[in-house]
Amino acid sequence: MFLLIRRAIGGLCLVCILLVILMGLGTLVPRPFFESIQTEAREPDKKRTILVLSNPIHTDIALPADPDVLEAFSFVSDTGLALDFQGVFWVVFGWGGRSFYVETPTWGHLKPGPVIDALTWDKSVMHVRRTGPIAVELESVREVHLSEIEFDRLLDSIRLSFELDKNGDPIPIPNAAYDAHDIFFSAKSGFNALLGCNTWTARVLRTAGLQTGTWTPLPMTLNWSLDLHNHF
Repeated sequence: MFLLIRRAIGGLCLVCILLVILMGLGTLVPRPFFESIQTEAREPDKKRTILVLSNPIHTDIALPADPDVLEAFSFVSDTGLALDFQGVFWVVFGWGGRSFYVETPTWGHLKPGPVIDALTWDKSVMHVRRTGPIAVELESVREVHLSEIEFDRLLDSIRLSFELDKNGDPIPIPNAAYDAHDIFFSAKSGFNALLGCNTWTARVLRTAGLQTGTWTPLPMTLNWSLDLHNHF
């Protein structure tokens, strides 16, 4: 029995070491590898600002509540969460696993079921939140400046992440909101912790013309790769 326990602990340590190595390589190796293939055209003027919001396990993308953003996501307002609400400065988007994301608004709500789903496989959702001013000087907030072309590509990439019904409309999830200022929609693709919210954030940022690490499963590794492979 003692020998089996030693072997199990050794195997677990080996897996942890392998994951650390892979995350290190995933951060260091850029994607796309050659910056020149990122976009067909780059504008010198970065007139649009977005925010990348981070907590210890999750990242969101905040878009300014400008007229083109409100128009692009007018279906959110049509569903019942008015994005042109008084005092709204930012519209925040986050992709994640349905079970964990919907059922765990705070750490106090953490339950085994959603954790197991996140570590195995789960349906995905898109979380949309309207919010007022965000203090950009916080360590959890990163400003990213984009050209108009890059900003439009980012909008398209986020919008394409929503799952559509047979009529081509995004699908809201009933009774899933945390409060009066957010809403959940069904999203495309399945969710796994190794290919989760932070790899989604990295992917949509790449569509805007940024380079990220090849594999960035944690907010920390995503932010490190943005610092390493881009000129802010």
